[in-house]
Amino acid sequence: MTKPIYQIENVSKEYNGRRVLHVDWLEIQQGEVLALVGPSGAGKSTLLRLLNFLEEPTSGRIRFLDAEFSRETAMPLPLRRRVTTVFQQPILLNRDVRANVAYGLRLRGQRDAAGPVQATLERVGLADLARRPARTLSGGEAQRVALARAMILQPDVLLLDEPTANLDPYNVGLIEDIVRRLNREQGTTVVLVTHNVFQARRLAQRVGLLLDGCLVEIADTARFFQSPQDPRTAAFVRGEMVC
Repeated sequence: MTKPIYQIENVSKEYNGRRVLHVDWLEIQQGEVLALVGPSGAGKSTLLRLLNFLEEPTSGRIRFLDAEFSRETAMPLPLRRRVTTVFQQPILLNRDVRANVAYGLRLRGQRDAAGPVQATLERVGLADLARRPARTLSGGEAQRVALARAMILQPDVLLLDEPTANLDPYNVGLIEDIVRRLNREQGTTVVLVTHNVFQARRLAQRVGLLLDGCLVEIADTARFFQSPQDPRTAAFVRGEMVC
């Protein structure tokens, strides 16, 4: 029986007095892949930013492992470092691939990074491009560099914000396989934001639907797609417009 790595209770986020997210209760289990789906503006990326402690909630609390994060309580740096995010548009240094992958380790004071960098590049299929300038990479290659830069930190939690948007099917398959192996072989907890419901079905053990900043339904993947309980979820699964 796994235990929750996150517990989210009555969490709201507001910008300029406008509420963009409210989650009454959500547990994320250690070692699971959870996909968050929903239309643009539903609050998915906002929730990821809260899970990575990049922004504090306006109200409520987020419990991560044995620590609490709220408007009044900061998350300790050692625990913040156990979570990392890969964004839809990777921002890479104007250096070679190897330097980009080593960047996080160097920020944390690890100077001898050659071995871990090489091993990580091999895992994502980029060892032959180690000395390639980042500016010359294709979109799929750049996204794999961003994923390698996150993986090398060996996070407990990997947050993925539309990591395969606008990529061709070949690169989508490569990245999905990397994520799948990372979860199965290292037990990394993965929270995936995606517009691609087929990707959610392929990767996730559970799927949650966000609409208008609220978590409408969350369930095991098969039940979410085959027998949703909320009519809005059923409409979303059918490909209808929901709001």
